[in-house]
Amino acid sequence: MARLQLNKSALAREVSSLKTFERFLPSLDLKRQQLMAEHSKAKQALAATEREIEAGTLDLGAKAPMLANTSVSLDGLVRIKAVRHETQNLVGVTLPTLQSVDLETQAYSKFTKPHWVDFVAERLGAALELHLRRQVEAERIAILDGAVKTIRQRVNLFEKVLIPRTKANIKRIKVYLSDEQVSAVVRSKLSKKKHRAPSADQGSVAA
Repeated sequence: MARLQLNKSALAREVSSLKTFERFLPSLDLKRQQLMAEHSKAKQALAATEREIEAGTLDLGAKAPMLANTSVSLDGLVRIKAVRHETQNLVGVTLPTLQSVDLETQAYSKFTKPHWVDFVAERLGAALELHLRRQVEAERIAILDGAVKTIRQRVNLFEKVLIPRTKANIKRIKVYLSDEQVSAVVRSKLSKKKHRAPSADQGSVAA
């Protein structure tokens, strides 16, 4: 790090830097709060989706015990045809969103499949959508984790390093300049006294 210069130009630079830091810090802190709020919301959304998945699984098991009948093949009954993702920009952070899911149910004969297959197909489709939603929500949390960590580091840099150090530099320069000013006044007075002394001596000799 460059050695601190103890002069008025350096003081002006430090004062300007301090104003810049203090102007940027509130916006950084606001961004941190917004990201943390979204992070909390994302965690709540993921927890809700996971509860929904668990409840759906239990409900399907209770209402369709016939799924244990392996003689009825359900392979490929429902498949994902298309998934549409979009992005959300939150204070400069790009987050994924799940816009829509297109599902396709395999055609089957009502005569060769039992009546409960319709119910199972509907529940499987809902389960697939929930799992896709959970993936996106988990990805949002991972991105927000990194963003919150980064913004916290920046806020700490301003709060705990840049601003305190700049204030200390300003104080150090001001003290030095003040001491220099006092020294200059003292030197000036001594110089004037020294110049007056010979005149006084000459006056006494003439008398």
